[in-house]
Amino acid sequence: MGDRLNLDHAATTPMVPAAAQALADAFARWANPSSPHAEGRAARAAIERARGRISAAYGWAGECIFTSGASEAIAIACTRAQVGAVLVSATEHEAVLRAVPDAERLPVLADGTLDRAALEAALARTPGRVLVAVQWGNNETGVLQPLGDIARIVHAAGGLLLADAAQMPVGWDDGDLPQDHADFIAISGHKRGGPIGIGALLVRDLATLHPSGGQERGYRGGTENMPGAVAFQAALDTPEDLIYMADLRDHLDVLIAEAGGDPIGGTAERRTPLIGAYRMPGVAAATQLIRFDLAGIAVSAGAACSSGSMRPSHVLAQMGIAAADASEVIRVSFGRETGADDVARFVAAWREIAGELRVQPPAPERRL
Repeated sequence: MGDRLNLDHAATTPMVPAAAQALADAFARWANPSSPHAEGRAARAAIERARGRISAAYGWAGECIFTSGASEAIAIACTRAQVGAVLVSATEHEAVLRAVPDAERLPVLADGTLDRAALEAALARTPGRVLVAVQWGNNETGVLQPLGDIARIVHAAGGLLLADAAQMPVGWDDGDLPQDHADFIAISGHKRGGPIGIGALLVRDLATLHPSGGQERGYRGGTENMPGAVAFQAALDTPEDLIYMADLRDHLDVLIAEAGGDPIGGTAERRTPLIGAYRMPGVAAATQLIRFDLAGIAVSAGAACSSGSMRPSHVLAQMGIAAADASEVIRVSFGRETGADDVARFVAAWREIAGELRVQPPAPERRL
């Protein structure tokens, strides 16, 4: 692939070397962690060490249930929380919308944050205990939800809060950390430099979740993925320079605006440092993806799970962005290795593509 530039880390981030080595070492000593023999006990010890260190990385004092990824973690929380109803923000990831397709969808404001008045009204008219699902950092725009405000409203009504933190790096503190507010947190290994096939549901109190039998303290069936858990832990042990990446993203916002583009989403203070969404007026996102790919740059149009079909973004629509404008938006997402030269290369390609393809207004009709 040569000199290609990956700016699609929100889809998946390449495994960091420490995680790849940990995965290989764990497979070399693989045994079923439920087996009573020495090899099984060693595998059990390894997975429990990983469980403790992953929980500590997220500042979590509750339980950690390993899953196949954030999507399964979300499905477990949404379908097995001991509640009578589920409410979700209208800009949630497809994993949430698929898990509870009949859940009431709560509107968001123009900046992408949950409409707290609508949340209060929905809780007031919904009987029994309610689970509210919100995405801490949106996977298309990077907009951060004010989890503290949301949690106070949810808990005052006796409800539970699920925070989807799959897109958020460990260590980013915007003053609204999910571990301070959420009852459930969904996390993903491959979004943080670990392998695919491993994630977790962090649970504050197992009494709020219906058990299903099997492994993981009876809350998830199937042989535990010890190599994946150990590699996930190794990835989280590999630091990310989040302040540097936030500065890069802010700098990219400025450069895109100077180039005639339109940064989408909330203020810099209310977005993840890793994701930016940008509109190139007059150029369809599908065309942009092809041109950037030909230029050796990988970006995306919204979520990877739906961008292959190029469906209209429900996230941008819920933010009040016109369909024609939303169809011109692409997502840029950073990783550990992204640097200033990469941003400069992307902006140079942006200027070239926009200059060649941007729709020009028709020339005025000449009258003789």
